[in-house]
Amino acid sequence: MNLFQSNQSELAWWVEINTAVPRCTYYFGPFDSEKEAQLSRSGYVEDLYQEEARDIIALVKQCQPDVLTIFHDKAEVHVSSF
Repeated sequence: MNLFQSNQSELAWWVEINTAVPRCTYYFGPFDSEKEAQLSRSGYVEDLYQEEARDIIALVKQCQPDVLTIFHDKAEVHVSSF
């Protein structure tokens, strides 16, 4: 699957997870369907919880993330690309 598709209708489905501790945004995917992403979401949440992440919010959406993990800091944003 091409991760860099330009047409909105062709964008893949991703699980976007935001955590307050640590302050991060994670993207898991790509998935071919919303249902496939929804079915995988709880596993990613559980894994992050086991790694002591807290205040976890998980969304399923069509998008085109440039990076898979974004570390938010008070002064700057650190980006980890894939």
